[in-house]
Amino acid sequence: MFRQSKTVLQKLRSLSFQGHNPSWRFRSTPATERALQYQAGQKIHGFTVKEVVDVPDLFLTAVKLTHDNTGAQYLHAARDDKNNLFSVQLRTTPMDNTGVPHILEHTVLCGSEKYPCRDPFFKMLNRSLSTFMNAFTASDFTMYPFSTQNGKDFQNLLSVYLDAVFFPCLGELDFRQEGWRLENENPTDPSSPLVFKGVVFNEMKGAFSDNEQVYAQHLQNKLYPDHTYGVVSGGEPLAIPDLSWEQLKHFHATHYHPSNARFFTYGDLPLEQHLKQIHEEALSKFERTEPDTAVPNQVHWDRPREDHVTCSPDVMAPDAAKQNTLCMSYLLGDITDTFEGFTLSLMSSLMISGPNAPFYKALIEPKIGTDFSSVVGYDGSTKEASFSIGLQGMAEEDTEKVKQIIIQTFDEIIANGFEEERIEALLHKIEIQMKHQSTSFGLSLASYIASCWNHDGDPVQLLKICDSVTQFRQALKDNPRFLQEKVVHYFKDNTHRLTLSMSPDEAYLEKQVKAEEEKLQKKIQALSESDKKDIYEKGLELLSIQSQTQDASCLPALNVSDIEPTIAVTHVEMGTAGGVPVQYCEQPTNGMVYFRAMCSLNSLPEDLKLYVPLFCSVITKMGCGGLDYRQQDQQMELKTGGMSISTSVNPDYSNMDMYEQGVLLSSSCLERNLPDMFHLWSDIFNSPHFDDEERLRVLVMMSAQELANGISNSGHMYAMTRAARNLTPTGELQETFGGMEQVKFMKRVAEMPDLTQVLRTLPRIKRHILNPMNMRCAVNATPQKMSNAAGQLDMCLIIPTQEPNFKPCQMKTFFPMPFPINFVSECIRTVPFTHEDCASLNILARMMTSKYLHGEIREKGGAYGGGARMGGGLFTFYSYRDPNTVQTLSAFRKGVDWAISGQFTQQDINEAKLSVFSAVDSPVAPSDKGMGRFLSGITDELKQAHRERLFAVTDKNIVDVAGRYLGIGQRTCGVAILGPENDIIKKDPSWVVK
Repeated sequence: MFRQSKTVLQKLRSLSFQGHNPSWRFRSTPATERALQYQAGQKIHGFTVKEVVDVPDLFLTAVKLTHDNTGAQYLHAARDDKNNLFSVQLRTTPMDNTGVPHILEHTVLCGSEKYPCRDPFFKMLNRSLSTFMNAFTASDFTMYPFSTQNGKDFQNLLSVYLDAVFFPCLGELDFRQEGWRLENENPTDPSSPLVFKGVVFNEMKGAFSDNEQVYAQHLQNKLYPDHTYGVVSGGEPLAIPDLSWEQLKHFHATHYHPSNARFFTYGDLPLEQHLKQIHEEALSKFERTEPDTAVPNQVHWDRPREDHVTCSPDVMAPDAAKQNTLCMSYLLGDITDTFEGFTLSLMSSLMISGPNAPFYKALIEPKIGTDFSSVVGYDGSTKEASFSIGLQGMAEEDTEKVKQIIIQTFDEIIANGFEEERIEALLHKIEIQMKHQSTSFGLSLASYIASCWNHDGDPVQLLKICDSVTQFRQALKDNPRFLQEKVVHYFKDNTHRLTLSMSPDEAYLEKQVKAEEEKLQKKIQALSESDKKDIYEKGLELLSIQSQTQDASCLPALNVSDIEPTIAVTHVEMGTAGGVPVQYCEQPTNGMVYFRAMCSLNSLPEDLKLYVPLFCSVITKMGCGGLDYRQQDQQMELKTGGMSISTSVNPDYSNMDMYEQGVLLSSSCLERNLPDMFHLWSDIFNSPHFDDEERLRVLVMMSAQELANGISNSGHMYAMTRAARNLTPTGELQETFGGMEQVKFMKRVAEMPDLTQVLRTLPRIKRHILNPMNMRCAVNATPQKMSNAAGQLDMCLIIPTQEPNFKPCQMKTFFPMPFPINFVSECIRTVPFTHEDCASLNILARMMTSKYLHGEIREKGGAYGGGARMGGGLFTFYSYRDPNTVQTLSAFRKGVDWAISGQFTQQDINEAKLSVFSAVDSPVAPSDKGMGRFLSGITDELKQAHRERLFAVTDKNIVDVAGRYLGIGQRTCGVAILGPENDIIKKDPSWVVK
């Protein structure tokens, strides 16, 4: 998976530390205590301990080691968390645009010395109870992480990962499948035209159809032009076909060596076992080398630079005449200076985050553009950090004006500084992020330290957040102009500044298609007849290997008997506050209180439904009670961990045509701020402000822009939502609230010259929704605080809706989009959660994905991803970044035929069960315990009954449900595709083209 450093490694920037705190009282735990007993200088299984540090803020002990023989670096974070994580990262510094580290990341996962079967990585997804498995290519490192709650599983996965990374097969056919190849369009017909194929080739064509990503990539390449950041590590689509198999193998030999590796483990499993296995299975087989992978500092410019790039027009843009982007980017200091990075990251938030920030006031509120540029704020994912500020959705003639505003705003910050209350709100946010517990804490940690450690910074220093907060407070105390002086140094006096503008080019896609065609013809012209014959034969060979049933018996696997037979029970108590039912769930929430309320939409008139998502997004941002929107934002930042409202559609667990429609209120706070949080909710309920048209326009523009930007990354979700639209009443509502219908509606609202009609609509919605007569609430907190929380509450209950005359109907919809690739989905109406066949359909979806659809859609078809899933009464097929349309729909149908014919083994069923249970049993954070019951009424008893049905699924059940629900003539289905213009579909009258 390609991660663009500018946009994706956000986790490195957010100081979000979540994890499981094990008990009501904060005390050290067995895992942390055990780790504290190591001594610097101690030798363990070929490693030497360098440092042991207690990090009480994060309830962990950090142990730093190096491998004696190879110099490999190792960090272990011991913590009382069952969700153990492993990751190995290698510094990968390409010097061209062929995407060699990205294609290598895909290819090493296609088989190794010890595990020579094809694609062990995807096969392990079904032989393990992993809670996470993936691989990422960033600008300057490649990372291979996994996590699991099972000790035996950890050893299995570690063995597969170590062998893949250090001893891969790197076969030529795998390179051709995953990277790129020339092949006949129809591999079995030598007279069909030659075309480019390959998984990464199509993935990157998809990535470069996203204007935000195109901009971010250009910005990084042009701000750091001299070394590895000047190229596209994921691969520029037209440069990918310049990569040879030999170059791929050479890159592995020079970069994938323990001397160039950093190992990280996290959780409550003992460190010695990890070290022993890593040493014996991998590191003991290598000698130390001196890898030449260090990234030099970028040479500083003596004067600022300007540049311009183009992109494809956005058909969903709120204003077709305003599609330009402009941004100023500054090169900052080295990210290995931990405190400087911490300061710059905070300063960035103070300058841009929320309506009180100077750049928000100067750039967003005058409505010159729709939102900040896609790259904005502090970015610490490259060796030297950067800060970017600018706008998207602006007119070309405003370019000079925006540049002046940016320079002027820096001057105003230098003159006025930042209000103390805003600095306090930001430090409060860090306190909350450190107390909040998520289930993927190990992964957040691995991502957070990755960049700094990659350039030989100290990862342990990075974990001592409280030290940085203390140092920051002291610096402000010693010098009240501390932050202003940083602004002068990094922005006013900094000559290494790039101003990059981007404008749409009507012919952009056409030029890309033409350039690809020229590249293709150039390759073809260089071929002799025997080369063409060779290509045809290699195509047949690849197809033949892809079509073979694979023997995966060399891979380690858990058994179905390794799965816990019963679920862990979550105790909830039903109480009342002010005479109204409330669900209380006592949890070790680390001093936090989590509040949710569900408000029914039953009484809402149909004509207001489309407005509900807009209502949800603005209601907490317009001001309330005695507070205007700036003061409201400030109070929310100072007193809560965030307050939000979102739409919620929950199908009934036993009847497909019954459902609950509502909006969900969510918020959290430190225990000490409980009265303030409820006071804010009370003001939002009783006296929200709906009178500021200018404020509403800003929020509408930002919301419409965000929706438009999201399509190229989430096209498969939009396709699935649309395909389900006419099959169930919940499908219809989900399309209204979150599908293409909502995207188009928000575009229309953003285009309205006058929003008074929308302003008048909001109070009407509020009267129906924010009404204590149709609400119910849930509170998760520690036992000590529960009675306090109950005392603060006063809320109410709701009844599910039935749609008595809903008639499912067939529909095929095509959305032409300016992408070079497709997102395809087909949905079939089946059965609800408590139906006896639901479990069999779940297992079938997982089995069909791994045993049939993966091979057809990804390996043969070249799509980045595809599969089937079961949920909400619907069996859904999908593909992602797919070069095909009709061929993929045919693969979906053949998948059903494959299941009906029973061409699978008991081992295939067992693997599908493991995979389904790894999702069913994925860890739940204390803040989210009991939420399944609260939102959809599914009790622990219902979950246990479903669990027993999953265990009991047989081959006969699977063949039976495939025929009964998915067979031709048995099914009511919907189909949707988002993709480039398609003549075959246009000429077919059964399709609705939007």
